[in-house]
Amino acid sequence: MNKFKSISFWGMILSLAVAFAFTQKTHNSNVTQSEVQRPNIILIVADDLGYADLSCYGSKTINTPNLDKLAAEGIRFTDFHSNGPVCSPTRAALLTGKYQQRVGIDGVVTAKHDRHKGLAPNEKTFAETFKEAGYVTGMFGKWHVGYETKFNPINQGFDEYIGFVSGNVDYHSHVDQEGYEDWWTGDKLVKEEGYSTDLITRHSVDFIKRHKEEPFLLYIPHEAPHGPFQGRNSKPQRKVREQEGADFIINPPEENRAEIYKEMVEVMDEGIGVVLNTLKELNLDKNTFVFFCSDNGGTSRCGDNGKLRGYKASLWEGGHRVTAIAWYPGVIAPNQINDETLLTMDLYPTLAEMIGAEIPQNIDGVSIKNHLLKGEDMPKRDLFWGYAGRAAMRRGDWKLMLSKPDAEPMLYNLKSDLEETNNVANENRELVKEMLVKLNTWKKEVKSEK
Repeated sequence: MNKFKSISFWGMILSLAVAFAFTQKTHNSNVTQSEVQRPNIILIVADDLGYADLSCYGSKTINTPNLDKLAAEGIRFTDFHSNGPVCSPTRAALLTGKYQQRVGIDGVVTAKHDRHKGLAPNEKTFAETFKEAGYVTGMFGKWHVGYETKFNPINQGFDEYIGFVSGNVDYHSHVDQEGYEDWWTGDKLVKEEGYSTDLITRHSVDFIKRHKEEPFLLYIPHEAPHGPFQGRNSKPQRKVREQEGADFIINPPEENRAEIYKEMVEVMDEGIGVVLNTLKELNLDKNTFVFFCSDNGGTSRCGDNGKLRGYKASLWEGGHRVTAIAWYPGVIAPNQINDETLLTMDLYPTLAEMIGAEIPQNIDGVSIKNHLLKGEDMPKRDLFWGYAGRAAMRRGDWKLMLSKPDAEPMLYNLKSDLEETNNVANENRELVKEMLVKLNTWKKEVKSEK
């Protein structure tokens, strides 16, 4: 079933867009026809953004004009999901196109307990696929799938990297949650002054300007609005530990957390606007595909998930149903709302197909390119989540939930009960039994590959 609410004349639009791009670009002798037809790719990921934290998703308090414009000129997704309800698992799935359990990143990689753990270097990332296709690749922001040098982004397909490898840093001192300096250029610690959100934007814009004459992949995983809750004028909260076990918190968090959180989201939106304006100024906007999403749902401390039940770290919808927007002017028609159930891991094969690259055969995600550009129906498939002993499964509008491995299964129909308040497992015992078999089979399958 086609779940777009607005689709029209895709074949004509796509053909005209490619023809227009070729006509405009062939005046530059350094650009080949194959390069013209392969778009630049920008992937932007927010951190802990609530489902209702953007004004285009219903926020009445936070103003996000640039993301609103992106949605108005493209596709806004209502049933897009992060692979995990926390940071590291979703990022592992995003990078590899696989369920994160297959690559051994099914929980948060922490600075305190997992400094020797990370995404295995032999796992192929979407950045490596883009490098093989002749793209220059850059990443600026949060990594969070490995601390050691062998796990560093420049060893996993990115030509350039500036950012932090932990779960979060002080936005001003760039000290992580365990008291370590954590701001890198490539695989070297490099001190740099500035508010982390602004630095991420600045380096992203610089990357675009330096590589405007060649096809590029730009991955922008923002820190915002993840804690610590700090605005541009906030004082640093952390300093480097003087010795192991020493306290490294030097300033308490500011009390006006809601105002700071609002500023954090709006500064991120402002930076995204700078990136988009840079594309327009350089005449790259018509040949650039931009995708925005969050890595999981908002937290109970500040995030607004609207009417969704639960928050980050839960398998209720509030933990993993996230904001997502696709933008490709001249190719994607404006003002679309997409209700298809999609996952983070679908982005790898989608982006690969966008540029005509080979899609790895051993991944779980599926390309949604033709769904986005031509309105083709998505294949029917079961989708799964697992975290901290809990598990969930989607089959169409049905969602099966297990609060722990031996718990009684719960069943919800999200079409009529998006808030997940009415457990209808007893009225649908055969369906529950069938889905439970599928879910348990999946758990064994992905665990066996760790």
